[in-house]
Amino acid sequence: MKRNLSGEPRRKVKRRRDEHVLCNIVSLRISDQEKQFIEKVTRESSRSVSDVVREAIEFWMDSHKQLCLE
Repeated sequence: MKRNLSGEPRRKVKRRRDEHVLCNIVSLRISDQEKQFIEKVTRESSRSVSDVVREAIEFWMDSHKQLCLE
């Protein structure tokens, strides 16, 4: 059994199952120009690449709802 720094046995941390946990990984190829643009946005907004891409996907989904519903 693993022990913590004080010599006591480690307790398992129960993680709550949350439907909003982000656990899916998507890999994609983008151009150098697209990568530079995303990096610029992340620097200027202090947000992660994942946050920027998630927001872009959400925007695209909102603007294409009619196409998805047909």
